[in-house]
Amino acid sequence: MIDLNSLNVKIFLDTANLDSIKKSLDQYPFIKGFTTNPSLMHKEGVKNYESFCKKALEISSNLPISFEVFSDNINEMEEEARIINSWGGNSYVKIPISNTKGELTTSVIKNLTQDGIKVNITAIFTLQQVKEIINFFEAETPSIISVFAGRVADSGIDPIDTMLKCSNITSKKKNIELLWASSREILNIIHAENSNSDIITIAPDILSKIKLLNKNLNDFSLETVKDFFNDAQNAGFNIQKKDS
Repeated sequence: MIDLNSLNVKIFLDTANLDSIKKSLDQYPFIKGFTTNPSLMHKEGVKNYESFCKKALEISSNLPISFEVFSDNINEMEEEARIINSWGGNSYVKIPISNTKGELTTSVIKNLTQDGIKVNITAIFTLQQVKEIINFFEAETPSIISVFAGRVADSGIDPIDTMLKCSNITSKKKNIELLWASSREILNIIHAENSNSDIITIAPDILSKIKLLNKNLNDFSLETVKDFFNDAQNAGFNIQKKDS
């Protein structure tokens, strides 16, 4: 029997929908924080970035919440990060591992964390990338390293080994948490737990499947058979029998 409240890994909701944030706080006590990104905000039709972020801060009950910069210029990334940080709350500033030219954002990580600004370094896919940035974090500043385990799996590589190796590095650094990002299914929560990840993000559509956790598989099987039968009946499907 899996009890989400007893796991070591913390579950964050990945969304740019304010209603989803509100509902999760009311319905799911195991939600311990939130993440967003420009792509999610675009899909939700967010027009005013600052206004959205400030509203999200108001309703997030001071749980950790990450907002991302969107400049492609390294210096401008740092400027945007400082503005986001000025909005207050328990916010982390999401910084991509590099810009679109492949230039690492190590200077941004160093400068921000030295000033006590919490960062969430995102879009990481490899152990080598973690190795390249790990020494640029100020030890006293809480920070997150987000490895896109789900997308790693999409490439045909099992991400568990990668996450375990990343954990061996991040666990030696004070105040750095390893985040399993881009989850694809409920099982990923167990994967994150077993790979020593500190945090996992799940989207609202995955959160909706929480009700299936620990479900009796024999009951699940019978329900599935009934679904197939009822759908066939409702569709009016009929296989014509040949005359004897």
